[in-house]
Amino acid sequence: MSILEVENLSQSFADKQLYHQASFRVNKEDHMGVIGQNGAGKSTLIKIITGQQLPDDGQIKWQPGIKIGYLDQYAQTAHDLTIFDFLKSAFARLYKISEAQTACYEKYAQTADEELLTKAGRYQEQLEAGDFYELETKIEQVMTGLGIDALGKDRQVAECSGGQRSKIILAKLLLEQPDMLLLDEPTNYLDVQHIEWLINYLNAFRGSFMVVSHDYNFLEQITNTIIDVSLGKITKYTGSFQSALKQKKQKLETQQKAYAKQQRQIEKDEAYIRKNKAGSRSTLAKSRQKRLDKLELVDPPETAKQANFKFPYLELLSAETLVVKNLSVGYQRPLLQPVTFTLSHGEKMVLQGFNGVGKSTLIKSILGKIPVFNGQASFTDAVVVNYFSQDLSWSHPDQTPLKIVHDQYPKLEAKLIRQRLARVGLTAGNIMKPIKLLSGGEQTKVKLCLLELKPSNFLIMDEPTNHLDDETKAALKKALMGFAGNVLLVTHEADFYQGWVDHVLNVENIRLNQK
Repeated sequence: MSILEVENLSQSFADKQLYHQASFRVNKEDHMGVIGQNGAGKSTLIKIITGQQLPDDGQIKWQPGIKIGYLDQYAQTAHDLTIFDFLKSAFARLYKISEAQTACYEKYAQTADEELLTKAGRYQEQLEAGDFYELETKIEQVMTGLGIDALGKDRQVAECSGGQRSKIILAKLLLEQPDMLLLDEPTNYLDVQHIEWLINYLNAFRGSFMVVSHDYNFLEQITNTIIDVSLGKITKYTGSFQSALKQKKQKLETQQKAYAKQQRQIEKDEAYIRKNKAGSRSTLAKSRQKRLDKLELVDPPETAKQANFKFPYLELLSAETLVVKNLSVGYQRPLLQPVTFTLSHGEKMVLQGFNGVGKSTLIKSILGKIPVFNGQASFTDAVVVNYFSQDLSWSHPDQTPLKIVHDQYPKLEAKLIRQRLARVGLTAGNIMKPIKLLSGGEQTKVKLCLLELKPSNFLIMDEPTNHLDDETKAALKKALMGFAGNVLLVTHEADFYQGWVDHVLNVENIRLNQK
């Protein structure tokens, strides 16, 4: 039975057709992955089916009474609640029943009205049916599973980072147990062990879900069907992620063969028509022309726009580039043991560890963006740093990428800026669209483009692969490997850095116990 039917969906932005008359269904048993390159329209699709955005054309039909849980990749909340109280709000109905039951008992103590006890008994049945007395245990289990317990129950949600809030909202959605989960890049801020927990949770989930993700290993372990959003089409494949890739490859190969065969026949017919249109065989030539005119053309297999990166290197003669000595970092109190390390010219280093352990704090302390408790971090005088921060925040979110780049580099001609943005994989339409309307991957590409315009000899990259599709990650990895200067990288993706970095600092090993 279909929970969701999408029929003849069409959506375009400026010069780009995201989908044209696309149709698919989500069935009750579907654990669906949504794949496609950055900017293909995956997040837009989720917004359309949740009613946040109206399509140009088409229909979205939900099964009546379906409870939907939705996690946006930009998940935010302004609740002035503690983490634990916010998660308890997933069971607001049961807590209201408990309050009503308490009110019955209090009123009975005053009036001795037996009807109040009967009413309280009915409330008790509802509480027991909802496992009310196990709720706090459930909340604690989900907090532990997603690593939220490390933040503390009593921490204000408003004090948490964007990534931490995403995890908290994800936890609330899972606790609510909707009929249909819609998750947009749920693994972006999760560490390996927390991703494993989420995999087990989703595999045991009794409802349906649609998950947008560029984490192909994650999709392989949780899906039984895939929809591919690519080049104006939405194609549904049954089976695992790897099975979907094989089906897609076979489809493209079949299309390529059919296209090549038809082109050969067209060339043959056109040559015959040119040769015989005025001779004794002109009737046959006209017949072939009519056949050509009526021919339904096979589209050639298209290829998506690929990103390319190259970070300009500024010559540096010094052997030693960065010295970190007994650096004690944190906010109200130190997070880590004093950190000491040295980087020489050209060396590449990765900081690893679970989300929230203090990797970004260490980076910001080295850069002097936040004060330190003790110790020092110093770059050689000739070092020029290029810094990529993981936050997708913009001073002017209504500005276009073209305007943003021009404001930072006003001497660059608009034509050159367009070329540079196109080189990192942005379409002409997205270059002129407000940055806030771009996908996370597209916004990341704009940030990387800005880095490419500044020559440097020391790249500091804080989670640059969040939001990026697999092809773009590969292009970024190639650029970082080929960079002649230093790279200090923060990432939770071991596959991205294994085999080419010189040093790995596991920040978990120097974390101080927070009590």
